[in-house]
Amino acid sequence: MNDHVLIATAYNSMVRIYVAKTNNLVETARNIHETWPTATAALGRLLTAGAMMSYMYDGDNDLSIKVEGDGPIGQMIVESNSVGELRAVIKNPEVYLKYNDSNKLAVGNAVGHGLLTVRRNPHLKNSFSSSVNLINGEIAEDLTYYFYLSEQTSSSVGLGVLVNEDQSVKQAGGFILQLLPGATDQIITQIEKTIKEITSVTALFENGLDTRGLLTKLAGGTEKILDEKPVRYFCGCSKDYYFEALQKLDNAVLDEMIDEDGGAEIICQYCKNKYHFSVDELHKIKASR
Repeated sequence: MNDHVLIATAYNSMVRIYVAKTNNLVETARNIHETWPTATAALGRLLTAGAMMSYMYDGDNDLSIKVEGDGPIGQMIVESNSVGELRAVIKNPEVYLKYNDSNKLAVGNAVGHGLLTVRRNPHLKNSFSSSVNLINGEIAEDLTYYFYLSEQTSSSVGLGVLVNEDQSVKQAGGFILQLLPGATDQIITQIEKTIKEITSVTALFENGLDTRGLLTKLAGGTEKILDEKPVRYFCGCSKDYYFEALQKLDNAVLDEMIDEDGGAEIICQYCKNKYHFSVDELHKIKASR
């Protein structure tokens, strides 16, 4: 099954629901960044949230979600655009922690305490930016708190990544459920009951439920699917991009690359692609300014 996001309303259009399946997205990120299991789960949860949030806002919105904690992972950043293309970076991918009582991957301990920051249109001057304290570092609860505090939207977020014994991704996905103005107490009570019954998104997927089945479970059979959108890992970097980046360096730095290094090699932090610039190309960069 291809990665995708379902977008729907439910309960007489009083609730908006996003449901995502992101196995390939998270596995691609794991391969690129060579993450260990707990880091895979943490980054995968953030990527899954970013996949759903990429379709949450009107217009051509780029999105950046940064989690910066005092745990061993350090910092994670997920960037997405309005067509479901995502890329990510993680400071320390070599993290493998488990909770002693449950033997589950200890994402909260790996992330730690810190801040979650969401920016829309992060590369523009009129960007929207908001930060909240991390609740527990488990990502889903942190985003639930973000939506409530920063966007004044009562939400429930569920995210999950299940890792195979060979460290590959077995299941990945999640949901974001948001109350819309006018939601009645009866609807809220029904939703609260449903959410309590969903202890693990990945367990439901393991038991054969697909995104439409999860949507039906969340909506109590009242769902109206509005769209199904694709999701993929895509960086979009190029040699031309880094050519322009090198143009912004001082001549002294470029001269050092020419005289001492005999050229330059740039490795993209998002996709690990390598771009080599020869001495002649560096001279052209100097002359082009």
